[in-house]
Amino acid sequence: MPTNIYNLTRATLREQILALGEPGYRADQIWRALYHDLAPDATSMTTLPRKLRERLAEAFTFGGLTPANEARSSDGQTRKILFRLADGRAIESVLMGYARRRTTCISSQAGCAMGCVFCATGQMGFLRHLEPGEIVAQVLWVARELKKRDDRLTNIVVMGMGEPLHNYDATLAACDILNDPEGFAFGARRITLSTVGLVPAIRRFADERRQVNLAISLHAATDELRASLLPVNKRYPLAEVFDAARYYTTTTHRRITFEWALIAGVNDTQEQAETLARRAAGLLCHVNVIPLNPTAGYTGQASTRERVARFSEILEGHGISCTVRVRRGIDVAAGCGQLAIQA
Repeated sequence: MPTNIYNLTRATLREQILALGEPGYRADQIWRALYHDLAPDATSMTTLPRKLRERLAEAFTFGGLTPANEARSSDGQTRKILFRLADGRAIESVLMGYARRRTTCISSQAGCAMGCVFCATGQMGFLRHLEPGEIVAQVLWVARELKKRDDRLTNIVVMGMGEPLHNYDATLAACDILNDPEGFAFGARRITLSTVGLVPAIRRFADERRQVNLAISLHAATDELRASLLPVNKRYPLAEVFDAARYYTTTTHRRITFEWALIAGVNDTQEQAETLARRAAGLLCHVNVIPLNPTAGYTGQASTRERVARFSEILEGHGISCTVRVRRGIDVAAGCGQLAIQA
């Protein structure tokens, strides 16, 4: 079977090009064509001889993704793309426009095994891990779309379908490929991974001292409530999650972000805010709160604007940095927790 060329690092691409009997400098040309020129296939690599392009088309696939559908929000700032994978599975990615930023939210798995009750992806269950090249290909597709209008991608959030740290090796391999200074050269500090709190993986991530940002989807400050929303809390309770978070900040000297979807009457109370403030005291952290986005499989409602503001005020009153995240693409189910494939 042909190899997905986006699975390869610059070094392994060179090995494969040498194995084809081509000189090493051709690998450098191909790498530049892929990640600098954003060539979508071998035919588009016009800096290469025709015969080599033909050989590349036979030896490699280019991403393994086929855009199958697209939805655009009514405000024109959000695009959700449905990609079909080579095996017939599907994933969704999102492109969001802001005043100074262009952010893509990409998937690391088809489906998700974490089972968070308010998340549409969790409700659909786990199908499979994505390969590094399938993760990379989502970013490059978005980059090509932006290039058409002379624009550039500024931020990547691995917060789409799946739990990135459940697919640790592939996700971080994709980040390394995108970060390669001779290729796409995307700064690691402009990439953020979001995890539900897989403690061993957080500690491994800390030990590797990567510059990629880390966010933990917290959503509750007491074990009983968190376990009712995020089943993973039964395996990794809050004390262990916060110990891992402190290990991360002390090891890397980098700030960690806590994500919190505010659900009316559930986790938007003064008690939850106060408990979170106590747990986070002295920790180099930031809290992102956002009203819950609706999904078909969960009956909870988004907190009111007043409750969101009060929750944020309590945290800030205890010295905990907090921002209220802007909801985007809700009308096309492109918001946080809304990505899912029905068929």
